[in-house]
Amino acid sequence: MLQVNYIRENRDKVLAGLNLRNFKQPELVDEIIKTDEERRQSQTSLDNLSAIANSSAKQIGELMRNGKKDEAEALKAETTANKEQIKNLSDELAVAEEKLHNLIVQLPNLPHHLVPAGSTAEENEIVYTHGAAAEISANALPHWELTSKYDIIDFELGTKIAGAGFPVYKGKGARLQRALINFFLDQSTAAGYREMQVPHLVNEASGFGTGQLPDKEGQMYHVGVDNLYLIPTAEVPVTNLYRDVILKEDELPVKNTGYTPCFRREAGSYGAHVRGLNRLHQFDKVEIVQIVHPDQSYEILEQMSAYVQSLLQKLGLHYRVLRLCAGDMGFTAAMTYDMEVWSAAQQRWLEVSSVSNFETYQSNRLKLRFKGATGKTQLAHTLNGSALALPRIVAAILENNQTDKGIKIPEVLVPYTGFEYID
Repeated sequence: MLQVNYIRENRDKVLAGLNLRNFKQPELVDEIIKTDEERRQSQTSLDNLSAIANSSAKQIGELMRNGKKDEAEALKAETTANKEQIKNLSDELAVAEEKLHNLIVQLPNLPHHLVPAGSTAEENEIVYTHGAAAEISANALPHWELTSKYDIIDFELGTKIAGAGFPVYKGKGARLQRALINFFLDQSTAAGYREMQVPHLVNEASGFGTGQLPDKEGQMYHVGVDNLYLIPTAEVPVTNLYRDVILKEDELPVKNTGYTPCFRREAGSYGAHVRGLNRLHQFDKVEIVQIVHPDQSYEILEQMSAYVQSLLQKLGLHYRVLRLCAGDMGFTAAMTYDMEVWSAAQQRWLEVSSVSNFETYQSNRLKLRFKGATGKTQLAHTLNGSALALPRIVAAILENNQTDKGIKIPEVLVPYTGFEYID
């Protein structure tokens, strides 16, 4: 979340950033500033009264030691009245702090100055395109027909077991999944990321720390009895490993990677564009997460984008990179690159990765800081990216590589699959 000091000292800049995002409640900014002023006044009054109470306590002790009992008793009476005022001020302060918190968490992150204006996906900026569309025959099939033809993914069987959006992977389809996961993990560890195996359920504090709560409750699966949430991405548990942690500056950057299944309700997602693997309730993904010095975060964002692109290049996929406009970015991001691969059979772009810089938005919630050589602590910057999400990668591989012999496996995956064709 945004820091209250920043909001107070940069009101106009905050309002301009929120306007770029098409935020509908700009009046919250002034309400936050007003509530913060009330909070600070209560804190100042409380501090002053507490100082007087501490001083009076010392005086009472000294008076009693000097045999001045009457003066001590009179001062005690004053102290009792002060204690009542201290309690009332403490209560006022707690109310103001809770109100301030509830207001601030409603504000999204502010967009970086390079983020384009806009409110829809059509206004995202295409910053790079790699390769050319695969040439496939006129009678080429979409992936949901290929999976049935080769009996590698069963959507109906998944519906029988859990419902729509929970496919069953079979035979070479299951081996392709495992091959991609292992390939992505091997690539990320070779790039200097440390592999982490993390829980697939998280508590409310973790969901709040990375910004899923209180913004995305409707999209998360909730285990009500235990008040836990199934993770929508490994970003949540991997980043929360550093909640309430103070790192040393020489420990930065922290680079972690992890594979997890991901669970998303995807409420309200219907139509042909979400058919087959295009949108699922459960899917596999390898995530990369970095915790970095604020001075280096945008340089590292470019490095992370280049790394994800290198995976797409090794898989031989035609892709493009988008810089999301302010209105299409996630709630917590300051800048996001989306990577989309071309689906030759569907004749459309499929998003396979988002790489984002959150600046201090997550670390402020997480209380994730680092200490420099001077001993001063400050908030770190957090970044993450999909490297990669499997479903649409599989869809593109199946559709773009279909031949008369079957579906040709990308060369880099053959050592992992043990076969060159799905036939």
